[in-house]
Amino acid sequence: MTTYFDTLSKSFADVQLEPGVNTAEFLEASRGLVKMFAIRRRSPLVDCSVDLLGSGPFSLVQSDINGNINKIQTRLTADPVNSATLEGMLAAEAKGSDKTATQGLLWLLRGLEFTLVGLQSSLANPNEELSKSFTTSYGKTLSNFHNFLARGAFKVAMAACPARATFYKKLAKPSDDLPEAASQEKVQEQGEKWLNGLEVIIKRMKALYAEHDYGKGL
Repeated sequence: MTTYFDTLSKSFADVQLEPGVNTAEFLEASRGLVKMFAIRRRSPLVDCSVDLLGSGPFSLVQSDINGNINKIQTRLTADPVNSATLEGMLAAEAKGSDKTATQGLLWLLRGLEFTLVGLQSSLANPNEELSKSFTTSYGKTLSNFHNFLARGAFKVAMAACPARATFYKKLAKPSDDLPEAASQEKVQEQGEKWLNGLEVIIKRMKALYAEHDYGKGL
């Protein structure tokens, strides 16, 4: 049976890390994460698709992640040799005045970490609703970089999180065209592997930003 994770063209767990984090593969995996925010189902009443996760906090994060992916992609396209790895891209931008991709990656990592912590909490606590998982995650991650108004908007938006059961049902059966759903055990196993791969990348890049002070003024 096919899960949401089986539909991804690139998992974070499969992104090459040597000689550095492969930029193209990292962006491909990040685009796959964005799709999670817009898992869709057919409405039984009208012939259209209805977003399950594309409202509230998820639409805010989705928009931000997409924008930052585009900044990094623009840099990769313009300078594919020096930007082949995230480490190389940061080192190359550090030599000039344009820090667009460096800023984009910084905020992309923050958005990814928000998602990482929220989903890790959800997987570890099977009785915890998504609203609680992501509210807690927001307090540990993005809240530290948002002003009072943004924090208020996120607090209100968390109430729009879908029910846990609905979300995991769609992870187990991402398309209505599939004959049956995968087991939740498979979803759990694949989800943990995917998140572990993301966590490795985030920790590595956060350490690099701190070591070289790449985030100064951004």
